[in-house]
Amino acid sequence: MKMITPVFFAVAALAASATFAAERDLSCSLTFSSKEWSALYASATGEGVVTCKDGSTMPVAIRAKGIGITAGKWKITDGKGAFTHVAKIDDVIGSYLSVSGDVGVSKAGTARALTKGNVSLVLAGKGEGFDVGIAISNFKISKASETSKPTGEPPKPADKSK
Repeated sequence: MKMITPVFFAVAALAASATFAAERDLSCSLTFSSKEWSALYASATGEGVVTCKDGSTMPVAIRAKGIGITAGKWKITDGKGAFTHVAKIDDVIGSYLSVSGDVGVSKAGTARALTKGNVSLVLAGKGEGFDVGIAISNFKISKASETSKPTGEPPKPADKSK
């Protein structure tokens, strides 16, 4: 009986760690659009949808602020991203650190690798405009508010009967 107990706990610990590792590998992606500008200071706003393999989805708002040696104005209309080390969809929410170098004219594009603790995000996108420079930025993903749904639906009118 004494020999079975340590073996049982060892097997249970291995099973729990394997389950935790599997939970951290939920495949999630981001589709987004954004408008950006820069002149030493960079700013971007956008919206998108996070979709995970478990069927969960979440509309999100995107904000980025940065500083560097940059100049430009562009929009990304076909942005895609892939997350790693996600256990549940809410893990994608938060601030990511990004270092980017861009050169684009007319048909602009972007590619960035971002990190937030263990969670990483790789972005790529196509658009139009121009951008030249290098910047360090804070890229923030938050849940979209009810009035800014990226589904194209108009906002619901406020109930004024109160």
